[in-house]
This record gives sequence, C-alpha cells and structure tokens, in this order.
Amino acid sequence: MIPTEILKKVRRIQIVTSAMVSDLFAGQYHSAFKGLGIEFEEVREYQPGDDVRTIDWNVTARTGRPFVKRFREERELTVVLLVDVSASQEFGTREQLKSELVAELGATLAFSAIQNNDKVGLILFTDRIERFVPADKGTRHVLRVVRELLYHQPVGRRTDVEVALEYLDRVLTRRAVVFLISDFQSPDFSRALKSVRRRHDVIPVLIRDQRESQLPPVRYVELYDPETHEQLLVDTTSRAFRARFGRLAAGRREKLLADFRKLGIDVVDVETGRSFVEPLRRFFRQRRKRR
Repeated sequence: MIPTEILKKVRRIQIVTSAMVSDLFAGQYHSAFKGLGIEFEEVREYQPGDDVRTIDWNVTARTGRPFVKRFREERELTVVLLVDVSASQEFGTREQLKSELVAELGATLAFSAIQNNDKVGLILFTDRIERFVPADKGTRHVLRVVRELLYHQPVGRRTDVEVALEYLDRVLTRRAVVFLISDFQSPDFSRALKSVRRRHDVIPVLIRDQRESQLPPVRYVELYDPETHEQLLVDTTSRAFRARFGRLAAGRREKLLADFRKLGIDVVDVETGRSFVEPLRRFFRQRRKRR
C-alpha cells in the first residue's frame, strides 16, 4: 500500500504540472520533436516530380518499371528521463531543494509526452543505476514515474554520468529523446555522451542553486559536500574569498556549457527558487526554429 501522504503529493504534482502542460506547452512539445524519425510505409510506381533518390532499385529491377519508397513520420516517440538522484540533489537555499525542482520538471516533461501519445521511461542514477522504469504510455504509468522521482531512496551518494549513459545505451534499442537531468558534479563523461548521441537525442538539463556560485557575507560558514562528506570552515566576509568562489563556480559552469556546445547539444538551464517554465519554453522554441 502507498502511504496517503505520498499519494497526496503525487496528486498535487499531477494537478500543477498537468495544468502547466495544457496552458503553457500546448503544441510546443510536439513541434520541437516532430520528425525525429521516419519509418517505411510502402512502395509505389514512380510519378513525375518524385525525388529520384527515393527510387527502390530492387523493385524497379524486378518489375521493369520505376518504383519509389514512401516513408511516414513516426508518430510515437520514446522519451526517457535520465535523472541524477545523488546526495547533492538534496541541497537548496531558495525555498526549494534541487530534488524538488527535478521532480516538478520531470513530471512536466512526462505529462507533455503522454499528451502527445509518446512513451515515457525513467532511469535514476547516482554512481550506479538506482532504478529503471521501462518506457510506457498512460497517466497511471506517469504517476508511477512521478512517485519514483519524489520518493526513491538512493543507495549511492556520488554522481557518475558516464555510468548512466553507458547503461542507457545498453537498454534502449530504439532511438529516444533523452532528458539528462543533473547538476553534473561528475567525473568526465564526454566519451560516453558522444557515443550515446550517435543513436539518441540527448538534452542535458542543468540543475543549479544560487548558493553554489554566490556566497553572502555572513561571517563563518561551514561548507559541506554531501557526496564526499568533506567539510570546510570559511570566512564569507572576505571579498577575495567570495570572488574566487564565484569565479571557480562560473568557470566550471562555462566549461560544461562549452563542452555541450561543441557537440551541438541544446541545454536547458534551470535554478531552484525560479520557474523553469521560461527556460523550457525557450528550449522548445529553439528546437522548433531549427527544424
């Protein structure tokens, strides 16, 4: 039996995100991803004006008359949420943990997918694979995905994006749209990303909190890394320290974004305490223009 408080929270997420999908993202999701794949439908005789590149030479040779292949756009996509549930996701300083932002964002993407009659799958990871929910359709299935996003208790604490990408590449046999949702506090994963991207449409979603790049001048603060348990006492009244802290954080973020740009990968950049609606809409608009 699922506890009542869990059902209530899942229901609340469903109400909020379903309304958001209907009001804000109607049509944008479909236009962003339509045409990602085509499938063979039939062959028919060549007609003036047909593209000669579509001629089926085997059938043409057998019949003695030119025939062309016809294809149609795949109406059904497989959308996979590849979600980081490491210990660093339990951080947040603006009335929201990163994990809570991830749950709402993931639910919105999942409901957008099923509204478009697409399948949705889920892979939760830390430095290992925590949970795999195969792609399926329907509201009942998406509510299970939301429940896992909200209440899964991870075994691992650290983040290893490469492990997640390699697993995804093994279990997905068909092309998929993959939303890779993480703060990317991970060892290098560029090799695995290049490999996965050959088969799948990978969209990184960068989850951030303001205090990971900006410290307020509040005297002594103990910084704690939940993934490694390292602790450091710092004096935040030091302007030099705050400036260096900010530069290092900005440098890490810019390098990450630059690496994605080199691969021609679009990034959705969201922050706790702020609405993810506009970053997501901006991403959909960029995709629509490209197509």
